[in-house]
Amino acid sequence: MLPALALGLAASATVAVEARPAMALEELELRLPLIGENLVVRLDELSSAEDLLAGSSDLAELDRASDGVIGPKVLRLFNHPIQLPPGVAKGLQGSVGSPLLREALLATTALVRVDGVSTDLSGEKLSEALSLSEQEGSVTLLTLLRAMPGKRASIDLQRALVVLERLHRQQAPAQALLAKGTVVEADPELNRPGPFAVQRRELSLPVAHRQNPLRSVALLPQGVSPKGLVFISHGLWDSPVNFEGWGGHLASHGYAVLLPEHPGSDQAQQAAMLSGTIPPPEPEELGLRPLDIRALLAAVDSDRLNLGAIPSGRLVVLGHSWGAITALQLAGLKPSDGRLGRRCGNLNDPETNVSWVLQCSFLRSANQADVAEPRVLGVVAVSPPMRLLFDHGASKDMNGRAVVVSGSKDWVVPFGPEALTPFQRQPESRGHQLVLAAGGNHFNLRPGSAAEQAVLRGLMLSWVQQVFAAGDAARPASGAPALLPATGWGDPTRPLVEATPQLLPAS
Repeated sequence: MLPALALGLAASATVAVEARPAMALEELELRLPLIGENLVVRLDELSSAEDLLAGSSDLAELDRASDGVIGPKVLRLFNHPIQLPPGVAKGLQGSVGSPLLREALLATTALVRVDGVSTDLSGEKLSEALSLSEQEGSVTLLTLLRAMPGKRASIDLQRALVVLERLHRQQAPAQALLAKGTVVEADPELNRPGPFAVQRRELSLPVAHRQNPLRSVALLPQGVSPKGLVFISHGLWDSPVNFEGWGGHLASHGYAVLLPEHPGSDQAQQAAMLSGTIPPPEPEELGLRPLDIRALLAAVDSDRLNLGAIPSGRLVVLGHSWGAITALQLAGLKPSDGRLGRRCGNLNDPETNVSWVLQCSFLRSANQADVAEPRVLGVVAVSPPMRLLFDHGASKDMNGRAVVVSGSKDWVVPFGPEALTPFQRQPESRGHQLVLAAGGNHFNLRPGSAAEQAVLRGLMLSWVQQVFAAGDAARPASGAPALLPATGWGDPTRPLVEATPQLLPAS
């Protein structure tokens, strides 16, 4: 919450470019709806306990009334260093005006206001405020406030409470399903390493749609011809190495696995952004990421990668977060700007959540991101942001069947609006399935690099086996039965529950 408040305050201010503003911020008003009062804090009282003791603001009076109990806690809040990545101020200089930064600032400025000053959503003023704050040493909420103009800023604690209550409502359906659902058993055979040693190769492939060669990792079973080809797509500012756990597990069971490093949204892109050399991911990456996988597929067909014979007529794609969007696109789910145009920017929308920052950044590119790959038979999409990006009924045109996995504690892509509602709004399931991971959040459902510890590895293997065994019968169809069996694909560390609305018993 502290970094969000800091970003919101900075974005709400207009800061002079080369010097401290002529009129520096003097007061901060905390709006306290629960007690029907507002508490005014003077910034010149927040440097030390002595300054607060000698002060005359509401906070100083409250501190004296509490015999000095409240003051030290407030001082720690305002003087505690904000843990921002190194060079973030410089990085923001290259991010000014980007859709992704604009959406992030729009979300944070709903909580904070600087009186008499217009809100800047370009990111320019935020970058300047952080730079001025860094000149004083470590960035704290107090140094950032002192870098702003105006007389008084306010933090709407009621709005913050609304945000927390909304998140609780969005996660509530997951808790209800877990309370009445049956945890799927974990078959030891699906979770054990397979019989084959795994060969790892790092690849580089010149591609027409990228300026630099596309890097990827190949994981192959040794001593045997692969049974099928699987792609794994990483999420925003992530890396293939963090998904080699799934890939290594599948390769040990006889499958060839390719993990592209999507250059416009990987860890290297994040590092370059924070160094100030490039801006955040462009909206066009929505369409470019699937092209990375299609380019690798074409290279497999022609053996340009020198991987040997790999059956590529039928494919499975796995993905996490933005990578899950990529997987769904390849399976034929077509993005649209319909709901993006209507709902982005409405911070009172009851389904608003953190993932809308990313989804709304695709407003200008959504209609140009139809990049289905007909050879994709099935996908597993872990924590995909979906609510705004795909229209109701879009799944009827999918060429691949999907399993969507959502965590019950995911506050970035919450289960209710981003997983359950899209399933409920489809006219029919067409064989797609929804899995709920108890205690899963947006980060602990990533497998990591170690296959023997990879969360969801049994589910991934079961799905890949079922899809390739079914062949073209795995494609979505009206009345199609579930491909995942009733049991066996559970996880030894993370309880999994079938959550597909059409497969649940009536209440």
